[in-house]
Amino acid sequence: MPEQTVAVIGAGKMGELVLSGLLRSGWPAERLLVTVRRAARGAELADRYGVTVVDNAEAVSRAGILAVGVKPQDAGALLDEIGGKITADKLIVSLCAGLPTSFFAARLPEGTPVVRVMTNTPALVDQAMTAISAGPHAGGEHLAVAEEMFKPLGVTIRVPESQQDAVTALSGSGPAYFYLLVEAMIDAGVLLGLPRQVAHELIVQTAIGSSVMLRDSGEHPVKLREAVTSPAGTTIAAIHELEKHGVRAALLDALEAARNRARDIASQAK
Repeated sequence: MPEQTVAVIGAGKMGELVLSGLLRSGWPAERLLVTVRRAARGAELADRYGVTVVDNAEAVSRAGILAVGVKPQDAGALLDEIGGKITADKLIVSLCAGLPTSFFAARLPEGTPVVRVMTNTPALVDQAMTAISAGPHAGGEHLAVAEEMFKPLGVTIRVPESQQDAVTALSGSGPAYFYLLVEAMIDAGVLLGLPRQVAHELIVQTAIGSSVMLRDSGEHPVKLREAVTSPAGTTIAAIHELEKHGVRAALLDALEAARNRARDIASQAK
């Protein structure tokens, strides 16, 4: 809905991703506002994207969609500042990891629609996974607006809000797990005698190819793994070691810890 004005309040890394995605989708720069803490950051965004930098009060008065991108621990103070100025005809899009829509509802006028969004950093290359959830007063039309905002960044999916902490653990934090795995495999290549750059190229392309096969083949990952795993071969020897060291269990525990931390963030928010 390019006729709407969007204000990104607290335009950090995720806020900038939203800005760039909206511009790529054809949203006019004159309908994009940003608020920042530091003047230098505002000048940088204005120069890079041609958007207008305003204060929070002006953002609320001029925009129909408010994308809140501040850190979760700063959201309470922000809503104390602007909550009374927001009217129920505004759409609030929360990018705040861990914060439920009830956190916003308690600080906004009755009936204000809030959509909770969890995206991830592959948005930088238009390969994000973005999960969108409706708060109590958000309907299908509000979810559609949020989808339009994030579609240029990759793939979007609608989930019940009760699943958002799991989404945060799985796809929100997910890129870090893959980078850690790739880093370890590159180090293994060096240990086995490969130059680091060669190991890097081998593993990165293998990761890309495997991901595309997983996405496009429609096959279960077990079948794809079995296709590489010959009887008494090299791959099963490696998988045996991974299972012996509890890699699968470690991943389950890691994602559970991330989910629990998301819940902690929500409980600690003021």
